[in-house]
Amino acid sequence: MIAPSTEPTLWTRHIADSLQLLDLAPEAKIWVDLGSGGGFPGLVIACALADTPGAQVHLVESNGKKAAFLREATRVSGAPAVIHAERATDFAKHAPDHIDVVTARALAPLNKLLAEAYPLLKNGETGLFPKGQDVAAELTEAAKCWKIQMSLVPSRTNPSAQIVIVQGLRRRND
Repeated sequence: MIAPSTEPTLWTRHIADSLQLLDLAPEAKIWVDLGSGGGFPGLVIACALADTPGAQVHLVESNGKKAAFLREATRVSGAPAVIHAERATDFAKHAPDHIDVVTARALAPLNKLLAEAYPLLKNGETGLFPKGQDVAAELTEAAKCWKIQMSLVPSRTNPSAQIVIVQGLRRRND
């Protein structure tokens, strides 16, 4: 579920990159990972939270084969994850009442990502979105449509990447 070119750097490129999000929300127990794909960061976070009472990670993945992989990986690992084989917009219609953190990695440009995550973030939940070297351009574009209370944290695993922390999100036209 990863590109063969990233196999030599599996730990830093995928696992450590996912785990660094835990330090940004140390008290969070209910996570939603949009576009979970191969399980980064959601499945990795679920594995890390396996011994945390009440922890649950919702992995939202619309691709059937990837969702099947996530189901099997969750079964084998015993991670506290629930797989939702559907689009983020459909998941938002029946999402848990309480969510601490919403994540997405390499799902979409920030403007589109915020549109998909908005139903899950509109009550003040935290969004943690790892972004690459084009984060400034993505923020500029997103600011045209969104009022964002956010901060940037440098990635520990990639010097040209940052994590966008969203703690307040409103549509510009609201």
